[in-house]
Amino acid sequence: MNDRLFICISLVLLSLTGFAQSNVDLENEYLKLQWTKTAQGYRLNQLILKDGQHADSVVNTLGEYTILYSKDVPDTSSPNGQAYQINLFKAYPHNLKMWKEALQPVPLNTAGNPISFFPEKVDRVGGKLRFKQDTDVLSLESLWQLDSSAKDILVEIRLTAKKAGYYAIASPTLYPIEEQHLKWAILPGYFQGKKLEPNLMLAYGYGQGIPAKPVIVRERVASTLAPLVQQLNGLSLAVIPAPGTGRDPWESDTITQRKWRLGLSLMNRTGQLSPTLYHPVLGEDSSYMHAGEQRVFRFRYALNTDNWFALYKHAVYDIYRFKDFLALKNTNESLTHRIGAMVDYLKNESTSLWNTYDYQGLKIGAQAYLGPIAGSDRDAVKNSDYGAMWMTAKLSGDTVLQKGRLPYARNFKLVQQQQDTGFFQGAAIGQYYLWKGKRFTEEWGDYVEPIALTYYTMIDLGNILLYQPQDVELLKRLRAGGDKLLDWQKADGRWEVAYDRKTTHPVFKELTDRRPTFYGLVVAYRLLGDKKYLEGAKKGADWLMEEAVNKGSFLGVCGDVRFAPDFATGQTAQAFLDLYDITKKEAYLNAAIETARLYTTSIYTHPISSKTNKHVKGTEWKDWQISQVGLSFEHGGIFGSANVSGPILLASHAGMFVRMFELTKDSIFIDMARAAAWGRDAFVDPASHVASYYWSTMNAGPGPFPHHAWWQIGWIMDYLLSEASLRTNQLIAFPRGFLTPKVGPHQPYGFATGSLFNEEVELHLPKKTIRLTNEKIDYFCAKGIANDTYYVVLMNNSTEDQQIELTTDSLYEHKLGKPTGKLVLLDQTGVVLRKRAQIENKIAMHIPAYGLRVVKLD
Repeated sequence: MNDRLFICISLVLLSLTGFAQSNVDLENEYLKLQWTKTAQGYRLNQLILKDGQHADSVVNTLGEYTILYSKDVPDTSSPNGQAYQINLFKAYPHNLKMWKEALQPVPLNTAGNPISFFPEKVDRVGGKLRFKQDTDVLSLESLWQLDSSAKDILVEIRLTAKKAGYYAIASPTLYPIEEQHLKWAILPGYFQGKKLEPNLMLAYGYGQGIPAKPVIVRERVASTLAPLVQQLNGLSLAVIPAPGTGRDPWESDTITQRKWRLGLSLMNRTGQLSPTLYHPVLGEDSSYMHAGEQRVFRFRYALNTDNWFALYKHAVYDIYRFKDFLALKNTNESLTHRIGAMVDYLKNESTSLWNTYDYQGLKIGAQAYLGPIAGSDRDAVKNSDYGAMWMTAKLSGDTVLQKGRLPYARNFKLVQQQQDTGFFQGAAIGQYYLWKGKRFTEEWGDYVEPIALTYYTMIDLGNILLYQPQDVELLKRLRAGGDKLLDWQKADGRWEVAYDRKTTHPVFKELTDRRPTFYGLVVAYRLLGDKKYLEGAKKGADWLMEEAVNKGSFLGVCGDVRFAPDFATGQTAQAFLDLYDITKKEAYLNAAIETARLYTTSIYTHPISSKTNKHVKGTEWKDWQISQVGLSFEHGGIFGSANVSGPILLASHAGMFVRMFELTKDSIFIDMARAAAWGRDAFVDPASHVASYYWSTMNAGPGPFPHHAWWQIGWIMDYLLSEASLRTNQLIAFPRGFLTPKVGPHQPYGFATGSLFNEEVELHLPKKTIRLTNEKIDYFCAKGIANDTYYVVLMNNSTEDQQIELTTDSLYEHKLGKPTGKLVLLDQTGVVLRKRAQIENKIAMHIPAYGLRVVKLD
C-alpha cells in the first residue's frame, strides 16, 4: 500500500470515528446528548431525558463555555448608592460589612473579561467525549461522560493558562430557562423562589426571590452545593461540584471558613437563568495562574422530572454521602447525662450568672447577657426558655429551681409586659432588662415587634400556665396579649415588623413580617378557648402560607442582624403543625411539611466527613467530630452569622424533624435530626457540659450566653421524647407544650401525664440514680400513676447494636438488705423480653441499632 492510499484510508476512518463528524452524541438508558458542529464550534443541539416509555426533549439547548480572565487583581470596591440600599444597614455594622462585601465586582459577577465559546474540536475516548478549545489566553479540554446509575452528566474541565493572570472556570450552560417557564429555583442557604426579584436587597440580602442579577455566592453559607432550577413542565436541573471542590472550614489546625474556592449562581454570566458553578473564583484561592499552569474542575449536571426536593436530596445523599456521617458518630457523653450536668450548672448562681433585681416593687430574676445590646453598659439580662425552666423544675422536683428561680422568672415576665394604657398595652416591651438603667429594651433599637408579643408574652406565659393553670394573674395577662395581637393584625391577616417605641409608627417598612406571629393566637385559643383567637390565628396563618411558604420568602427574628432569615423558618413549620392539630385543615399540614422541607436547606451537608486527624487549640479531633455537617444556621444568607462563625450547635429543629419523619416517612428528616444531635462532644465544654453556640468557637462553653443552657435542655428533651414516640409507633407519647421563643420549634413536656404501653405515667428526671456503661444510650424515666411502677426508657442513638449495663441505685426499696419488687424488660412494642422475680441492681442488655428498650420496675 503506497503512502498516499494509506493517508486517504486513514482520513476516512478518522471521520467515521468522530473527529470530523457534524454530530457527536452520548447516550445511555437515562439520557441522550447530541452536539452539532456549527460555524462557532460544537453546540449542544439535543438533550433528551428518558423515563420508561416517555422521553422529554429539552428546548433551547446551548452548551456554551465561559472562562473569566483578569490580568490584574479584580477590583474590591463596593458601589455606594440608593440602588443597593446601603443606607438601611448603617446601624448594623456586621450587616453593612457583609453587604458591601457582597456588592464587590466578583460576587456581582462583573469582574474580569468573559471568554465565551463553543469548543472547536471533539474526539471520543472510550465512552467519553473530549472537547478542545484554544485561544490566545488559554487552552481547554473538557471530558464528558454519563453516570451509569443516574440521570447525571459528569464533566471534567482542564484549563491551561497561556498568559499569566486570574482565571475562573464556569460550568457550561446546558440550556437557559426563560423566566416565564420558571416554577422554582433555589440556591440552598441563600435564596429561593418562583420569580426573579429586581429588588436586590430583598432577593440577594434576605433570600426572598431569585436575584435578577447573575450574582455569585460563597460556599461557606451554601448549605448544600447544588444550585437548582425547576421548570413548569417538571424538568429540574442542578449542577453539583465534585466533593472536595469547595472550602474545608477547618483544614488542619485553624479555621478556614472564609476561604473562597467555589462560586455558586443560578444564572450564567450573561444573566440567563441556568445553575452555574465557578472554580476557582476570580481573584480568590488558586485563581492566579502563570503561563503553563493548569487547573482542573470536576462537577456534574443532575436532571430529573420529579421535583426540586428529589434532586436536592440526590446531591445530599448520593454525591455528598450524608447518610455515611451517622455511621462515624461515637458519642462520649450521652445527651441525658448532659441534661443532668446542665441542671447543676444552671442552679449555680456564679456559673449561670443568675441575679435578682428590685423593679416596680417586685423581685425579678434573670441571667446576664454579655453579648452586644444597643444602649447597654454590659448590664443586660434575660431569660430564654420558660418552657424548659418549668419542665425541669417539675420533672426533677428540685427546690432550688422551684423556689429560687421560677418565682423571680415569673415576676420578670410580669414587668416585661406593658400595663399602662395606650398603644403598647399588653405587649412585651423588650427582650432584655438593663439593670443599671432600670428599663427593658430590644436587641438593636427602640422598637416593639408584634412577634415579640407572641414570644415574650403569649408563648412564655402560655408555657408557664401549662404547669400552673390556676395562675389567675397570668391568665389575665395572656388575654391582654391576645387582644393586642388581634388589635395589631391587619385586615389581610399580617402584622407589621415593628413599631417605633416613641412615635408608635411602623418601622422597617421595606420588610414584611414573614414570621409565625400568628402562633400567639394559637396559644391564646388553647388556654382561653375564645374562638376569636382561633379565627385570628387562621387568618394570620393563611396570609403566611400564601406570602411566605408558597413563595419561599421568610424573615428572621434576630434584631442585631436586621432580621436575616433564621431559625424562625423552622419554627414556622411547627406552628403550622400545631394549628393543624387544632383545625385538621389539610392546607396547614401541607404548609408545615413544605416549610420543613425548605428548612432542611438550612442544614449543612458538606464537606464529606472523614476520620482525618485535625487539631483545635492543641487538642486532636477527628474531622467528623468537628464537622459542620448536620448543623443548622443561626441565620444564613449574605449577611448571616454563618458567614464568619459557621452554623450553631443549638439543634432546636431536631424534635420537629423527627415528627416530620413520622408524618412523611422521608428519611432526610430523621437523618438530619440525628446528625445534629449525636456525637457533638468536640463542642461540649467539659466543665459546664454546655455546648458552644457557634461552631467556630468549638468547645468554649456558654461564653457570654449562659441562658443558652435552658434552650439546650429544651431541645434535647424534645428530641429524645420525639424519638421515643417514633420508635414505639406512639406507644410512648407525652403532650407537648408551646414553641420556645426565638430559636426554633422545640417544645416542653411534663405538664400533663402521658402514655407508656397503655399505662398512664408522668415524666421524671432522676438525680444520679441511673448509671450506664455506654454513652451511646440515652434515656428518660417515668412513674406510673395508678400503681407503684417506675420506667427507664433507653434508646440506642447509634447505627450499631450496643451492649449496656444499667445500674439502678436508689430506684428500689431495701428490706432486710434485699431489694423488693420485680423487674421486666420490654422491647419497643411492649413485648416482654425478660422477667425477674426481684429487682436486680445491675441489668445487662442488648439494644439494636436505632432501637429502644424499657426497664419496668414494680
